[in-house]
Amino acid sequence: MAILSIGEEDVKGNELTREAFKLLKGTNLNFTGNIEGKDVFSGDADVVVCDGFIGNVVLKTSEGLAEVIIKMLRREIAGMATGRIGYLFMKPALKSFRKKTDYAEYGGAPLLGINGTCIISHGRSSSRAVRNAIRVAAEFSRKKVHEIISEEILNLRAKEKAVVKD
Repeated sequence: MAILSIGEEDVKGNELTREAFKLLKGTNLNFTGNIEGKDVFSGDADVVVCDGFIGNVVLKTSEGLAEVIIKMLRREIAGMATGRIGYLFMKPALKSFRKKTDYAEYGGAPLLGINGTCIISHGRSSSRAVRNAIRVAAEFSRKKVHEIISEEILNLRAKEKAVVKD
């Protein structure tokens, strides 16, 4: 898990980001620190934490970029005879790429901070996206993700109270 910030250093970011860094650093969660926007898709973090506004902007920008790349590739491939022939060989790789970048594969993103499981989906979600959102919600529920997060928050509060008493 990492926090999306404007730099890797713990002093970077706005007040909320810096405070979240301090809090997460004191937990038993697998917190690796801050990452920058260029690192969101590097695979260094399974979970990227940020506020809802920033998360929504990153998500929609990423989805738009993936769609534009696919469209540009299609235009370039269709514009050349060698491109059309090459497409036949590249088709499995392009299909795999499309699947990895298609929001409908995941259905949505978890809404954290509630007492339960909730996956937020696009208003434009297809039936496939809704089905996958339900699948992801069921997986989060089975793994009791919200309970693990709640337990960590309670542990953090207990640590804070202990520090205040000392």
